[in-house]
Amino acid sequence: MRTVLRALATAAATLLVATAVSPAPAQARPEPKAPEGFVALRSVDPTIIQEMRYTTAHTFLGERVDGYRQPVCILTRPAARALHLAQKRLLRQGYSLKVYDCYRPQRAVDHFVRWAKDLDDQAMKGEFYPLVDKSRLFDDGYIAEKSGHSRGSTVDLTLVRLPALPTRPYRPGERLTPCFAPKSERFPDSSVDMGTGYDCFDTLSHTDDPRIQGAQRANRQFLKRTLTDVGFVNLPEEWWHFTHKPELFPDTYFDFPVDRTSVAGR
Repeated sequence: MRTVLRALATAAATLLVATAVSPAPAQARPEPKAPEGFVALRSVDPTIIQEMRYTTAHTFLGERVDGYRQPVCILTRPAARALHLAQKRLLRQGYSLKVYDCYRPQRAVDHFVRWAKDLDDQAMKGEFYPLVDKSRLFDDGYIAEKSGHSRGSTVDLTLVRLPALPTRPYRPGERLTPCFAPKSERFPDSSVDMGTGYDCFDTLSHTDDPRIQGAQRANRQFLKRTLTDVGFVNLPEEWWHFTHKPELFPDTYFDFPVDRTSVAGR
């Protein structure tokens, strides 16, 4: 009996020591936060309309994009202030800016890349890339492994004639209409007619495509002129894509989530 008791005592002591020295459970890594140079656009100009597409299923992927947790536009402070200047001018003329996308985390870009490599997933082709073979998305420049949006000074946006009508919710599975169809047939998003919808993978999206004429061309040039005057540079391949220069973070690609807590108090 004494032998048994000594053995039990030894085993208990060994277990106690093992428990004391075993490492604590791994803690979840805290999410990165935006550096001080970033702000929520709403804190700089609450009048700019925000329709953050990548928090919804109405994307070329057909689902919410990784890293977009809340529909909040986050930008570097200089870019946000420049949009505020543009918005003040537009309001006097009966227009408002509407942003589709602002800062974009690297994890979202990685999501784009994974989707582009999956050639079997073409659920949204009928709207966003009806004439482009999905295998060409990298070669044609529609998808890349890095995006200027991740540096924080790039924004995708359009113009809305005031008073602004709300955009109806997108219903997953609804009939898709090509992004370059007449405006009356495309998904209604309250913007002025730019000739194509947002994120239209087609050469008609090139800002100065000669096939875009009349009111559509005038609307594009109005948007471009307004933003150029406050320091933005347009990407010629996308009428909606503008980068504020000089960029506050020209060489850094951030990965904090699109969430109000990322810029808490700013």
